[in-house]
Amino acid sequence: MIVAFSVSPMGQGDSVAPAVARAVQVVRESGLPNRTDAMFTSIEGEWDEVMDVVKRAVGAAGEGASRVSLVLKADIREGMVDGLTSKVQAVEEQLTEPDWG
Repeated sequence: MIVAFSVSPMGQGDSVAPAVARAVQVVRESGLPNRTDAMFTSIEGEWDEVMDVVKRAVGAAGEGASRVSLVLKADIREGMVDGLTSKVQAVEEQLTEPDWG
């Protein structure tokens, strides 16, 4: 599965960069394939391991906060391997050699 998530503590001021960095550190230390962009962090693996990492990342981002916001989207696809790369690659191929129907 691939999970894209965004986590942010509430009531911590304008910048949430330190909290987000703590969450991203948890994801990166997990050893699972992952990517972070301006809006979401995506992580790929089996259900239990991915959800465990998300839970720990939420905890890390929420340190010192009484409330945390979590947005999560999941693509659950049996047998998919390296979806973080292959899904983007499929779109890039369509951009260079369109087959739009």
